[in-house]
Amino acid sequence: MTTYEANFTTGEYMRRIAKTRAEMALHGMDAIVVSDPSNMSWLSGYDGWSFYVFQAVILTHEGEPVWWGRGMDTLGARRTVFMEDECIVGYDDSYVQNLEKHPMLHLSELLKEMKLETARIGVEMDNYYYSATAHQVLTRQLPQAVLTDATGLVNWQRAVKSEREIEYMLRAAAIVEAMHEHILDIAEPGMRKNDLVAEIFAAGIRGAHGYWGDYPAIVPMAPSGMDATAPHLTWDDRPMEMGESTFFEIAGAHRRYQCPQSRTLFFGEVPEKYLDAEAAVLDAIEAGLEQARPGNQAQDIANAFNAALNKAGFEKDSRCGYAIGISYPPDWGERTISFRRGDKTVLVPGMTFHFMPGLWLDDGGLEITEPILITETGYECLCTTPRKLFVKS
Repeated sequence: MTTYEANFTTGEYMRRIAKTRAEMALHGMDAIVVSDPSNMSWLSGYDGWSFYVFQAVILTHEGEPVWWGRGMDTLGARRTVFMEDECIVGYDDSYVQNLEKHPMLHLSELLKEMKLETARIGVEMDNYYYSATAHQVLTRQLPQAVLTDATGLVNWQRAVKSEREIEYMLRAAAIVEAMHEHILDIAEPGMRKNDLVAEIFAAGIRGAHGYWGDYPAIVPMAPSGMDATAPHLTWDDRPMEMGESTFFEIAGAHRRYQCPQSRTLFFGEVPEKYLDAEAAVLDAIEAGLEQARPGNQAQDIANAFNAALNKAGFEKDSRCGYAIGISYPPDWGERTISFRRGDKTVLVPGMTFHFMPGLWLDDGGLEITEPILITETGYECLCTTPRKLFVKS
């Protein structure tokens, strides 16, 4: 939690709100109901582990946003949002996980009080935190309103980071560097994976350079051997073994800003195919980074990366990067820009990405990834972790 000092000035929040309102106007929306906790925090400052119940920030074209959520969480809202207390509204606990009394009944009454019963209201329909039942109830209770899809509307306003946001991401980058250094120091054959992951968590929360570590939006992914042929497995209690690769897809986090980075560790003598894969990935990363500059398109990075990788005899059929920034579980991506063929988003200074060229082989995996910032003249890697396959014998 960040209750002892504000993450951003009120002026920065108001600039964000102005950008969002301009986009709302382009889509003819009178109001938006923002249920994604990342978007809620970006617009209001709210920060709490309360996204397992229904909550939202309501934004119209006038006045401050309104935070709405569970009654007990209004206390956390008062500690974290930039708005005054009259902009914080809670519902009583009889609405919590009650099949007979949905929280959207309460929200619909609040929207009526705000004179929005006939408004065009944007809701984040394709979102982890807004359910089919929520939409059904809200539609039924507001028959004269038009509920329209606002999925991604706020996300896209977050694409270009402010100086303070970049500062937080650099702090998160230092934390993930420290996490990787700790892994290399202590990982050894025979060590139980859960013991190693406990150390990873501890290093991440301790932070780096005097800056504390927040919780990551995704838990550490640290599969070994055949488990590392899959991209999204976590850990168990199996001891690490000689002759196996383990990739560590982890993130440093600071004030909810996420900086993911992956590196791979091999115990023992490295097979030739892993050395070939390492060389191919490193060359392809360089080719991709050459295209990471303002004015180019997101797909230019992917196309350059894939061309170099294919030339070396390897293929990757998934995207090789995505936008990152502020985030809450279950994802540290912004769910906007992707490095893949067909994404014609123009790169702009201040955008931040996880350049994620992972390869999954027939008996293990290789992940060497970089968080990057688009600058005025090109790109900057947020981390200084050596870019290579790490080996311990």
